[in-house]
Formats: sequence, C-alpha cells, structure tokens
Amino acid sequence: MVLKNMLRSPYRELERALGYRFRHRDLLELALTHPSYRHEAQGADADNQRLEFLGDAVLGLIVADHLYAAHAGADEGALTKLRSSLTNTRALARLAQGLDLGRHLRLGHGEVQSGGAHRGSTLADALEAILGAAFRDGGLRAVQKIFRHLFPPLLAAPAQAWTENPKGALQELFQEAWKANPEYCVTQESGPAHARTYTVEVRRGDKVLGVGAGASKRTAEMEAARRALDALRGG
Repeated sequence: MVLKNMLRSPYRELERALGYRFRHRDLLELALTHPSYRHEAQGADADNQRLEFLGDAVLGLIVADHLYAAHAGADEGALTKLRSSLTNTRALARLAQGLDLGRHLRLGHGEVQSGGAHRGSTLADALEAILGAAFRDGGLRAVQKIFRHLFPPLLAAPAQAWTENPKGALQELFQEAWKANPEYCVTQESGPAHARTYTVEVRRGDKVLGVGAGASKRTAEMEAARRALDALRGG
C-alpha cells in the first residue's frame, strides 16, 4: 500500500517541504516542467513559463502585504528595497536549493548535461512557477501557506544584517531606495577629554531618522544607524 501511494503521488516529499498539498498535481508537474523538456519530450505541449509569470505577480503581492503590515514606519522606497531582497533570483534560488527542487525538475537532456538542475535562475523560475500553480490550485490562501512555511529564513535575514552591520545596511537601503547616502552629524560632545561621549544624528535631508551616543564617533554612528533602521522598518 505504501509503494502504491508513493507511485500515485511522486511529489509528496516536495509538497511536505513546501507545506502545501496540491489538489491538482498536474499543476505542480507543469510548474516543474522546464521549456527544454517541452521541446524534447513527445507529448509535452506546455512548460512552466506562464505559471512563472503568474507566480512572480502573486509573490510580489504577498510579500508587499507582509511588509506593509510588518514595517509601519517604512516609506515606499524602503519597502521596495525590502521586497526586492525577498523576491530576487538569488533569494528564491536559495529557498529552492533548500527544497532540493532541482531533483524534481523535468529538464531536457541538454539542460541536464549543462547543469540546469543546479542553476540559480532555473531554480528561482521554477519556485515562482510553483507559487503560480498554488494560486491556481487554492487561491491566495495556498500561496500564503507556502509563504509562511518557506520564507521565515529570508524574513529574518535583513534584521540580522542590520544588527551586524547597521551602517552598511543603512547605506545599502539608501542607495537602493533613494540613490543617496545617509548623512551623519555630531550634535554634541560631552565629558572629559579622556572619556568623551559623542551624540550623532543620521539624517535623510532635513529629516532625523536616528540618534545614537557612544564613546567614539563610530560607535555613535552605528547606534544612530541601528535606530534609523528600526524606525524605517517600524520596529
């Protein structure tokens, strides 16, 4: 009976990894069908490109909704930067590798020989196609279920980067969102010469985004950057 069930559902392992069970597994199979397979295999008349198109749009909506709710202090530019960090090819390929997705792809012979099962762009496209298939199978709830199951490591990554290198993270956010650099300004120095305390503001134009204090200008700047990042993400 176990063998019979496995033969009936060859994607059960992948479905468990996704956190979603398809009602129409032909959609999942189509999502795993690379164009090279359609060109080479007899009887294959479709590939995953249309589902990839749909999945890209649905993922953008799900991520935008999540970020809108999670980062109340962030403006459009900052939210756009965060969305890109969660939906770019590198991020999606990393998730796909964690799923061992390449093992499930239906590829043409030439694509297999050239390492297509491990190519980041191919894996990312297939994951988007799976999300498109999930939307067709179960609507937004299905995609949200996969998102909640699969994306937490990516959601935690920006916060970790901001903690470890807040000035670098703020610089990157400014460049991506506004094509500008943050401005640090020492507003106060206090204490004796051997134990000075510096207060620094970080600004975007005339707007103060964060204030930090420390025993050196660098320490104060890092604290100001950390507070600015917290404010931008609504933390």
